[in-house]
Amino acid sequence: METSQPSTNERPWHEAYPAPRTVAPASVTREQVLQWFRDGKTPGKDFVLVDLRRTDFEGGTIRGSLNLPAQSLYPTLPTLYALASAGGVGSVIFYCGSSRGRGTRAAGWFADYLEDKQDSSLKSLVLEGGIKGWASAGAEYTALMDEYDEKVWARST
Repeated sequence: METSQPSTNERPWHEAYPAPRTVAPASVTREQVLQWFRDGKTPGKDFVLVDLRRTDFEGGTIRGSLNLPAQSLYPTLPTLYALASAGGVGSVIFYCGSSRGRGTRAAGWFADYLEDKQDSSLKSLVLEGGIKGWASAGAEYTALMDEYDEKVWARST
């Protein structure tokens, strides 16, 4: 019986786009983002959270996040920039499962875009530990997740 396996010759999705010049983008800790929530800062107004997972918020997402799958992000950077800068947002925070692959790449691309625009009023950040780190950090964090599903996170540990 033959199973369908991805071809070993198949290129990773991100190779269709230029490698980010910013290979180590600035980061933000989950504790800092939690403090922003405690201080009354609002996602979408004071900062933007971008969930890069393509699985549409599987297990939940941090409250107020946009789902912009990494595979479709690069061509939308000008729109994301226009919305964030017009809204006076201070930071755009990218995350995926662990924020070591897609999160870092996306934050690098956006940092490059900001550099090209010579815009230092907006920060491109990657969330340290990603959504897995957030979901495993305890009740105060999971209370700030929309559609949180504990069973999904129990499987991923």
